[in-house]
Amino acid sequence: MHEHSATSDYVWPTDPQVLEKLDKWQDLKFGVLFHWGLYSVPGIVESWSICSEDEDWISRKKNLPYDEYKKWYWGLKDSLNPVNFNPEQWAEVMADAGMKYMIFTTKHHDGFCMFDSEYTDFSIANGPFREDPRRDVAFHVFDAFRQKGFMIGCYFSKPDWHCEWFWNPYFATPTRRINYKKERHPEWWEKYCTFTRNQLNELTSRYGSLDILWLDGGWIAGEDIGLDGILEQARQRHPGLISVDRTIRGKNENYQTPERGIPETQLNYPWESCIPLSNDWGWVPNAPYKSAQKVINTLAEITAKGGCFVLGVGPTPDGVIERGVVERLHAVGEWLRVNGQAIYATRTTPVYHDGNIWFTADKDGETLYAIYALPEGEQLPACMEWKGNVPTGKMTLLKGNKRLKYTVEGEQVKVFLPEGLQNEPVVVQFRKTSK
Repeated sequence: MHEHSATSDYVWPTDPQVLEKLDKWQDLKFGVLFHWGLYSVPGIVESWSICSEDEDWISRKKNLPYDEYKKWYWGLKDSLNPVNFNPEQWAEVMADAGMKYMIFTTKHHDGFCMFDSEYTDFSIANGPFREDPRRDVAFHVFDAFRQKGFMIGCYFSKPDWHCEWFWNPYFATPTRRINYKKERHPEWWEKYCTFTRNQLNELTSRYGSLDILWLDGGWIAGEDIGLDGILEQARQRHPGLISVDRTIRGKNENYQTPERGIPETQLNYPWESCIPLSNDWGWVPNAPYKSAQKVINTLAEITAKGGCFVLGVGPTPDGVIERGVVERLHAVGEWLRVNGQAIYATRTTPVYHDGNIWFTADKDGETLYAIYALPEGEQLPACMEWKGNVPTGKMTLLKGNKRLKYTVEGEQVKVFLPEGLQNEPVVVQFRKTSK
């Protein structure tokens, strides 16, 4: 699991509108994070192949010297031409999957903008797609999801490896960080900060209502670019805007973002696991997608531990969601249409896990849900067993609203499942015994 801020580092916001929006966001539970850019054309890891750090997960498909590779990568700007760009299809697929919020990557670390920025020509609006009426793709993606009632999130990378004021051409580019000393070249850094502020002000002023500003690149602290001032202006336009200054401990990290993993224990403050559907965030050919059952089980665990789950999806180079993704997400949505009561608008309960079972609770804290996260390749058992969360009164299987028989011996609960159930995760609803 990638680094994220420690539990002790979380700082609760003091703005009541931010707190209100966070509470609404915590009700949504399930969202999508889109990575789409230059890297989508050849189907490679997003941005990182132009970083020269010697890491096993930073690989290059082309056997080129580093400087030649960067030139090839930058040249992909002349190849990204999503003639079938269909944000309405994206929104339909994700709504069908039961997702409730979205985050779109407007700019990744490579600096290529998926919006029409006034401050650089390095964008989709200045390549082969320039003549298309939808060349400002971020605008149309956000609009399509607003039409479906989604909460809208804007991903933006604070580092920009294409900008000369971040990776200055006078020096080599040995790491992900700026390639010069700020104290020796303060004017370069100030130009970079101004450039970044200008782009963030563009996004928060010209792209309609926003709910989340999701800032990546934790090796740049928000205060370095003047994030306090940016957010003050942005919240005048978007009251309650959630700021996610990833891995930067403090007041501007309104929720934490463990990446590619799930915290070991329940956390009772706002957080979100970001996990891709395949092994990569962007589109790659013949991707090994996770199964719908894996996604459902992951959602159950994250919800029981108090988080939200944003699933990474990469649209194809020509601008659609491919069939393998659609099929898996439809199956997730089918499950949520029956069992979503155990996920949406729930909160944590002290006893939240036993074996393959995850527990969530309605906001009253008395109505509980036991989600049996059926492991892949196993058969649904004849009965569910757990310790604690002793039920009282009737117990119901959410699918079909069937009343279930159960026994209690001390703290041990045994619930008998009816025959003929589909071999998938199941949910039972009950009220727990008051202490």
